Amino acid sequence: MTAVAGQDLDALRTRLSGRVLTPSDAGYDQARSVWNGAIDRRPAVVAQVAEPADVAAAIGFARDAGLEISVRGGAHNFGGAAVGDGGLTIDLSGLRDVSVDPDARIARCGGGATLSDLDAATQAHGLATTGGTVSHTGVGGLTLGGGAGWLTSLFGLSCDNLLAAEVVTADGAVLRASADEHPDLFWGLRGGGGNFGVVTEFVFRLHPVGPLGQLGLFFWGLEAGREALALAQQVTAALPSRMGAVIAALNAPPAPFVPGEYHFTPGYALLVAAFGADAEHAGLAAEVRAALPPLFEFTTPIPYVQLQQMLDESAPWGILAYEKALYLDALSPEAIAVITEQVPGKRSPMSMMLAFPLGGAYCAVPDEATAFGGPRRPAVALGFTAVTPDPAVLDADRDWVRQSWQKLLPHSSGPGSYVNFMTDFDGDRVRAAYGPAKYQRLARVKAAYDPDNVFHRNPNIIPAAG
Repeated sequence: MTAVAGQDLDALRTRLSGRVLTPSDAGYDQARSVWNGAIDRRPAVVAQVAEPADVAAAIGFARDAGLEISVRGGAHNFGGAAVGDGGLTIDLSGLRDVSVDPDARIARCGGGATLSDLDAATQAHGLATTGGTVSHTGVGGLTLGGGAGWLTSLFGLSCDNLLAAEVVTADGAVLRASADEHPDLFWGLRGGGGNFGVVTEFVFRLHPVGPLGQLGLFFWGLEAGREALALAQQVTAALPSRMGAVIAALNAPPAPFVPGEYHFTPGYALLVAAFGADAEHAGLAAEVRAALPPLFEFTTPIPYVQLQQMLDESAPWGILAYEKALYLDALSPEAIAVITEQVPGKRSPMSMMLAFPLGGAYCAVPDEATAFGGPRRPAVALGFTAVTPDPAVLDADRDWVRQSWQKLLPHSSGPGSYVNFMTDFDGDRVRAAYGPAKYQRLARVKAAYDPDNVFHRNPNIIPAAG
């Protein structure tokens, strides 16, 4: 019989309807893998759960054995929160089912589902809810930290569209959290990360979207950086809510829509997607073209599911990555000066800066309504990201990310940053992400549902004393 910390793994296997893996078992390496290839951790046990009772059993086993618990949903977190050395990983990849009630416009989504799972199921009915911008992102981690994407201005964050959640807490209880049941827990789940338990099911509000939208991509070279970013700020600040945008500093991909002479050219891009606003999108494209002619542009109708997958190649599974982020009130001239000074210093053609304008429905949600720590006013969430297959280049671009972030920090809207863009879960940075009042409220919720801080492999909230 196999034992871990004095506990009988065979007993755990008999209690789980899913699989229990140790380093000697086939499938272990795949089960411990995460998106960020810079993370290489070896848990002692991986519990591949199939139902909430499995999660409760795994939590009880780990606590009895003194094993640190991590939770693996989509495993897309930059910091590799999904796995830890020598602990027990609860692997939710067996909980990926998505069911849709098109009449009620509701989706029930397993805790291990990815955005591609959710988008495929909802778009079969012409519906969607706000997701991220890379389709293999896990729905769970995205939603628990906030969740921004192409639909943010139209429908708010992913967590703003969460109606209920099924949660297994540190004592093994299976709870339903909603506005009417455990409302304090429900508040904390909407932005407070995985601090309060293991979410085995999410219930989302859906909206009519697609199946086609309109995409416009405009690209300028490095020499036009200040003008391009100033124009992008002007355009995105005035966007109607039926449009979403991403502003980027990156190398042009070797894609069919990019003229061959511009493949891998470093520069700046503005991407604008429109939903039910074709004429407005065409007019905006004409305005951008006239204001600052791009090196190249690409405008096309695009299925919503394809839009959600468009950035996948920029973040392939197993790539080495590091990120730091902050909020800006806007891309001010001072911020633009820092960005354009720093961007040429990256070494990897895959490293980039991504900025997500936040407005519309995002700003209509009262700050106190959810635990999300970002400013509920027009803002820009901006991250510098090192992305490369080369460890030596990662070291160099990690330094580039940190230096760029540090230089931009004096121009930010405060010390906080988006927890989903964190690689380093430093306690002071987590407190800054929520602000003193919201962090204290989160700490009280944490104390109520996880007083021993069992779930701490995340942007951790320390339970309130007493």
